Amino acid sequence: MASTYIAILLTRATSDADGYEPLYAEDFVLVTADGEEEARDKALAHGRAQETSYENDRGERITWKLLRVVDVSEVLDGSLGDGADLYSRHFRNYEAYRAFEPLLSGESL
Repeated sequence: MASTYIAILLTRATSDADGYEPLYAEDFVLVTADGEEEARDKALAHGRAQETSYENDRGERITWKLLRVVDVSEVLDGSLGDGADLYSRHFRNYEAYRAFEPLLSGESL
């Protein structure tokens, strides 16, 4: 029987524009699969399908590329209803998390 998994995908935007700093994105994607291996394969295929390259409004070429599937985990509460727990991640270094999470410092993207 198929289960619902959450896959965490890490992507990076690059450009050959002068002074461009890479932008990274962490995406959480739901996939339905018969097991973790199938879920990981589907997540990888999804991430690769999202890769793109385009010209922005300043005429600069921007390229988004999948770096890796960071994690695949079965959802914690399969009901997917209001208030359902989907995913939990644990860490010890709050300062490192704070340094990488722009929303904690009020930075807008």
